[in-house]
Amino acid sequence: MRVLEDDLQRLIAANAPDTADFPAICARCVRLFERAKDQIVKDAAMQKDGSHVLSTPLRLDADERFTGRGVTIAFLDSGFYPHVDLTTPKNRILGYRNLLHGDGDLNSLFQPDVASWHGMMTSVVAAGNGSLSNGFYRGLAPEADVVLVKLARTGRITDDNIREGLEWVLANKERFSIRVVNISAGGDDEQSYLNDPLSQAVEQCTAAGITVVCAVGNAGHLPDHPVVPPASAPSCIAVGGLDDKNSMNRAKRGMYRSSYGPTIDGLQKPEVIAPSIWVPAPILPNTPTAQQASLLEKLDKSSDDELHTIIRDNPLIDAELDAALDREVHSIRQIITLKLRRENVITKHYKYVDGTSFSAPIVSSIVAQMIEANPTLTPQKIKKILISSAERLPHYEVDRQGWGVVDPRRAVDLALRST
Repeated sequence: MRVLEDDLQRLIAANAPDTADFPAICARCVRLFERAKDQIVKDAAMQKDGSHVLSTPLRLDADERFTGRGVTIAFLDSGFYPHVDLTTPKNRILGYRNLLHGDGDLNSLFQPDVASWHGMMTSVVAAGNGSLSNGFYRGLAPEADVVLVKLARTGRITDDNIREGLEWVLANKERFSIRVVNISAGGDDEQSYLNDPLSQAVEQCTAAGITVVCAVGNAGHLPDHPVVPPASAPSCIAVGGLDDKNSMNRAKRGMYRSSYGPTIDGLQKPEVIAPSIWVPAPILPNTPTAQQASLLEKLDKSSDDELHTIIRDNPLIDAELDAALDREVHSIRQIITLKLRRENVITKHYKYVDGTSFSAPIVSSIVAQMIEANPTLTPQKIKKILISSAERLPHYEVDRQGWGVVDPRRAVDLALRST
């Protein structure tokens, strides 16, 4: 039996803080930590219990040989922003279309507003290269190209909005070589795909060779836990939510409150699940949220005798901190710790997000890896491979998780061997 080096033992123990003793550890976990050890220590943010905020590729044991190179993913969302994780060192945004304006209105991409954060996060979760974390908080397809399609302003995105976005993607498929479309939005109500125009648009995309990946929704806590179009369309890959507790320990895995079927047409949805909580995503630059995260990180890293001065020099960013100027250092430290946790701050550039809106782009990035590995794959083969390579969670209903947790490494391996 192999005895692990002391530094590797400490790193593994720190990332399973609720485990008192390690008489043994599986070979897979050892290989994971050995590959990532230097980068975890150098670039991963550390939590107060000594554990690290792990990246999505690390938690899912993704195959780092494949990065989505040469594959274009289209994103349909309420708004976007050209985050540096997509634009440096090479701008991988091949196209942007604002469907609210006849001429496309390119300017709206560069003006952060309340609608920009969601699409920025979904696109970076899939294809960001983690440039603001030395590559650590990257997506699984950090070299994929992206096309961004703005569907609406703030508020609910309708069936018609999504259908128009899919029609634009179909019309521009050849122009941008689009192979995958990610939809982290739900439509109006439950519908049968037989007479629903949005579902028919999904089927048309699939027939044209575009793999459609949809968030299944976050209504698993409701009595009817509805799955609405486009996620209810037969040929799409509907993605539900996994809660992996920010851990590589598969025994800790549980379900997120994602929607689930069967659909009105009796279809199993979701087909697979992926992380939908504890997902690292970028903070929208030049916003109050970014200012607050930067201040909290600065305070957290500062010495006790600097705290009051820093808060005094940065007024009107955080009202709670402004009100704490007359408090003792230990009390301010408590506030900082609580706010970092409450605001889900990882660093001044990244935060945790949750929802199936973010599990869908994780699956889209796996699809990009698969297509890079085997460009001949059809949407039907891709779906079959994802299903056959997934791992079911024990003790949870099949209806909630479909065929289980995606396994990027196995999926890419099967893609390589597919004919």
